Amino acid sequence: MRTLENTAPVNGNYPSSIVRATIVQASTVYNDTPKTIDKAKMFIEEAASKGSELVVFPEAFIGGYPRGFRFGIAVGVHNDEGRDEFRKYHASAIHVPGPEVEQLADMARKNNVYLVMGAIEKDGYTLYCTALFFSSEERCIWGYGDGSTIPVYDTPLGKLGAAICWENRMPLYRTALYAKGVEIYCAPTADGTKEWQSSMMHIALEGGCFVLSACQFCQRKDFPDHPDYLFTDSEDNKEHDAIVSPGGSVIISPLGKVLAGPNFESEGLITADLDFGDIARAKLYFDVVGHYSKPDVFNLTVNEHPKKPVTFVSKAVKVEDDSESQNK
Repeated sequence: MRTLENTAPVNGNYPSSIVRATIVQASTVYNDTPKTIDKAKMFIEEAASKGSELVVFPEAFIGGYPRGFRFGIAVGVHNDEGRDEFRKYHASAIHVPGPEVEQLADMARKNNVYLVMGAIEKDGYTLYCTALFFSSEERCIWGYGDGSTIPVYDTPLGKLGAAICWENRMPLYRTALYAKGVEIYCAPTADGTKEWQSSMMHIALEGGCFVLSACQFCQRKDFPDHPDYLFTDSEDNKEHDAIVSPGGSVIISPLGKVLAGPNFESEGLITADLDFGDIARAKLYFDVVGHYSKPDVFNLTVNEHPKKPVTFVSKAVKVEDDSESQNK
């Protein structure tokens, strides 16, 4: 396990707020959510012992990112083995709210940290890739899939928001977060490519915000043993210690400076001190939703109303028959 840190002193003599933030780069314990929760607890406690006030976990850390899983599906084909594989994956997902959420809230409270946790959430038999936010006092939010669940929280650490994985490549999604004033932009992801680093650098410069990209570091041995798994697009390495997800977690400042990471080598913590004075320094020249926004030409409308798949409309009062009312 490797720990990367950057705790450089504040530049100049200007007063500014400093927040110590940590990314946890680690693998899920697949098909074992209690052990995954225990692993999260270990890393949260280690980060808190280093003085971190914010701890960010990768996409789908609770429940697991199903890299390589096929669930027995091919065009026109389904099988019992694949169905049972999905049953196990569904069992590893969590209810929100639920006991695992309460455990995570308790960890955040006891360690006095703000926590962003990637999780697979289940609602009935449908699974959602979710980002859970916890303050050091209580759970902040849960949600899925519509404009009502694009929050930016005004916390004592700064304005905190998140986009999951390739949502970060959606310009309009990013713009909604910028417009809500995001200062600490969390990017839980499963994309461990070096190209991903370019996207994170761009977002930091575009949004004038700190970017914390958290990705799992996984080896083949971290996954359930299954001969049908295919983890890469090229020839698959079936060695026990083969790297399946290389991580690459990184923390970038609003000025485009890499503060810590990327780590492509091991599990571990990536920690940096965030100087909030850098936000003003960055936005002097470019503010994407401020003085550089061109509202005379461009406009974005965000629908924040919840979208439900099923809506029931009940007739509370029976309508009086017209013929009867005319005879009265």
